[in-house]
Amino acid sequence: MNATSEATRSQAGSSPLGNPWVQLIIGVTCMVMIANLQYGWTLFVGPIDAKYHWGRASIQVAFTIFVVLETWLVPIEGYLVDRFGPRWIVVIGGALCGIAWSINSVADSLPMLYFAAALGGIGAGGVYGTCIGNALRWFPGRRGLAAGLTAAGFGAGSALTIVPIANMIKVSGYQHTFLTFGLMQGIVVVVLGFLILVPPASLMMAPSKLAPGASRLQARPVEMVKTPVFWVMYAMFVMMATGGLMAVAQLAPIAKDFKVADVPVSLLGLTLPALTFALTIDRILNGLCRPFFGWVSDNIGRENTMFIAFLLEGVGILALANLGTNPVLFVILSGIVFFGWGEIYSLFPATVSDTFGTKFATANAGLMYTAKGTAALLVPYANVLSSKTGSWHLVFMLAAGLNLVAAAMAILVLKPMRGSLASRAEMAAPAAKPA
Repeated sequence: MNATSEATRSQAGSSPLGNPWVQLIIGVTCMVMIANLQYGWTLFVGPIDAKYHWGRASIQVAFTIFVVLETWLVPIEGYLVDRFGPRWIVVIGGALCGIAWSINSVADSLPMLYFAAALGGIGAGGVYGTCIGNALRWFPGRRGLAAGLTAAGFGAGSALTIVPIANMIKVSGYQHTFLTFGLMQGIVVVVLGFLILVPPASLMMAPSKLAPGASRLQARPVEMVKTPVFWVMYAMFVMMATGGLMAVAQLAPIAKDFKVADVPVSLLGLTLPALTFALTIDRILNGLCRPFFGWVSDNIGRENTMFIAFLLEGVGILALANLGTNPVLFVILSGIVFFGWGEIYSLFPATVSDTFGTKFATANAGLMYTAKGTAALLVPYANVLSSKTGSWHLVFMLAAGLNLVAAAMAILVLKPMRGSLASRAEMAAPAAKPA
């Protein structure tokens, strides 16, 4: 362990900040600050296209670049966290996020837009992976809940800013909005990054009571990727992430094509345009589902929870495809879709840590998180398919099908494989202890 990391670890024992819940709040707040880089993006696509006429598909390449770099570099960032500690990864990541949106505010070419997306992806990935990994370490006995609460910051973080961003775009233009929110979000993450601490060594030990299906294996990333169970989880993650990312990136264009975007909808005592209402509720439910399903999985097992959530997501997408032209149903069903999707960002990190241990939790969870980047490569094809077929129906059917297959795999494939791996780890444990 590097001396910097050791110093940070020692501080956790004496500092008032060295409390699991305080560290969790810091991590959640950082996640809230970077949420708009992904979840607020859909509001900018139309205005950018209206100004430069680059085409939605070309503009959405920036979203793909962001997600790919946000995910695929997380294992490297995780390795740096495990070696040097989390503080500087978050500080640098926050700075890059602020710089990215500042560049977006002046980008007058696609290459510049793509460059900003790359910087934002690297920065957001560093913050995301570090905060998730740190939460798993600070809460070894409640990994699902801890990962869920942290991921909820990213999922629901943009809920409160969707309306202000939309209004600022209308009043001051999208460029001013990029600059204002980019600087604000980046500065907050940089400041909070200096407050992040590594948990004491005692918390890194395996808890006496493990979640259902968990093992006591402590595998390095290289060892993890050699196991079939890792690749089964990776495939399931890609299947689930594809449909959700398509909805995140394309919800505004879908609403416009369904001709419901600006139709007023009254629900819960509020009246808002359907798209604005949907984006707000979606972010809230996308956040709530992460700690909820994480907590459920701590009690009934990861695979059982996956089956329930993935099935809900698949059914929700099918319903949205067939009933989404009704403004009220568009709002409700898009909320169901997001509620059934967001939990993958708590269930998979918790499952990885259960299966392969917490010693290398940040790097291992980061490797699994690259599945989101793989799924992002498929997002631009949603525009291609919708343009060729003249509707979003085929895109919805494919996404729903992937969700239903993943739900079946959770019970029929993943559960027995993890059980077998856990049994082998328990049998090998006595032999690994010193005489």
